[in-house]
Amino acid sequence: MPEHMMPAVQDDGQVLTPFMDAVVKVYCVHTQPDYSLPWQRKRQMTSTSSGFIATFNGATCLLTNAHSVDHHTQVKVKRRGDDRKFVARVLSLGVDCDVALLTVEEDEFWEGVTPLTFGPLPRLQDAVAVVGYPIGGDTISVTAGVVSRIEVTDYTHGSTDLLAIQIDAAINGGNSGGPVINAKGECCGIAFQALTGNDVENVGYVIPTPVVNHFLNDYDRTKGFTGFPALGMVWQRMESEALRRAYHMAKGQKGKGSLNPTSDAANVLQPDDVLLSFDGLEIACDGTVPFRTGERISFSYLISNKYVGDECQMTVLRKGEVHTVNVKLSKPHQLIPPHINNRDPAYFIVAGLVFTPVSEPYLQSEYGAGYSTEAPVRLLDRLFHTLPKNGDEEVVVLSQVLACSATLGYEDVYNVQLLKFNGEPVRNLRHLAELVVGCTQPFMRFDLDYNELVILETQAALRATADVQTSHSVPHLCSADLRKSGLAWPPTASADIAAESSVQPK
Repeated sequence: MPEHMMPAVQDDGQVLTPFMDAVVKVYCVHTQPDYSLPWQRKRQMTSTSSGFIATFNGATCLLTNAHSVDHHTQVKVKRRGDDRKFVARVLSLGVDCDVALLTVEEDEFWEGVTPLTFGPLPRLQDAVAVVGYPIGGDTISVTAGVVSRIEVTDYTHGSTDLLAIQIDAAINGGNSGGPVINAKGECCGIAFQALTGNDVENVGYVIPTPVVNHFLNDYDRTKGFTGFPALGMVWQRMESEALRRAYHMAKGQKGKGSLNPTSDAANVLQPDDVLLSFDGLEIACDGTVPFRTGERISFSYLISNKYVGDECQMTVLRKGEVHTVNVKLSKPHQLIPPHINNRDPAYFIVAGLVFTPVSEPYLQSEYGAGYSTEAPVRLLDRLFHTLPKNGDEEVVVLSQVLACSATLGYEDVYNVQLLKFNGEPVRNLRHLAELVVGCTQPFMRFDLDYNELVILETQAALRATADVQTSHSVPHLCSADLRKSGLAWPPTASADIAAESSVQPK
């Protein structure tokens, strides 16, 4: 560690550094959703992590990682050298960038603290120190290292690709949310994840200040978190000479092909457009743009610097002709979302059939950490390769079948996508609920993936729905978001259901 980063020693022998008093220990009680039984939550668990007090745009703020307070029911923080824990409130949760903004109502917590200031993006080989409260002890810990790499990296918690700093200082459990300090005593980022494995040692990752500033600016503008924008398209590299000639790219032209644009980009981009530049910066055939002297970085870095609703100017090659277009950046919408933004899972129960939208946390809950290989192939195809056709489309699955008189013979059906209800394609869970509530036919027909079929007698299903609620101790037969929308379920079984139906069981 450079000499000017070494701690000063007072006459009484106490070690004191200017930045240590701004680092806090975070105590959190988590109550995670139970995706298998979405009407309840799992047993609560506790965790400890790190956080710090910093100044931003003249205001003092308290920051930690989003995963440190994920699905929190109680958050407390303790300053260095203090024996009191103060109750904290989460103001904003940036799941995408793994940053959370907290506050403490008691003035005592803020007294006498010198907030950290944010420094610039460090250079390679710059010395840094990770400060926090990792496992292995109760007191503050300082670990020294250097900057090894700066590039766009996968943020594990939010399943987002954003700029990150790789360092060779160890980031252990409990370090999450702590500041990473440069040689000037400035905060150059937040420790948030580490690479583990038999062949890996001391590979830690830091959320850099540009990403943190984006999160804080977003909160200043919206008093919430709108996320990082996306172009709304899928692209591929244009490194093949044959591919470049087929798209009439001139010698020296660079770019990459865009496929199946979605979202607002669909209004101005076309399939097979070749992207040449973004806001005046030339995009290379491998999808990179100039970053700093002698460095290149994925062009998605330019998109992540903007905000949802911003516009960008793009130059595209379309059928051999160069066009300049303005594209409005929108919030990313994935068919299977990477997270549910700290909400409870949505669900809908009819008879013993439990329906829920698929998310990555749902897949992880059902199939473990290896869900990317263990989950059903059709669901993985929706996750990795399928784009939504409209903004409200969801993958709704029959999660499980609760035993009841109306569902005899269907007990072994689980985690299969629902495609149609009584012949009508199902767009999302709310659409399914509306179709079921409004059903006037004698039979309810659920067409599932893999050509599976579930048919229930409507009257029997309505009667069984109330029985299921009692026998399985289900407090509500649909999730809070559906109830708030005015959905009345279950309705009273009625004898006015039509005697004949165009949808008959086969």
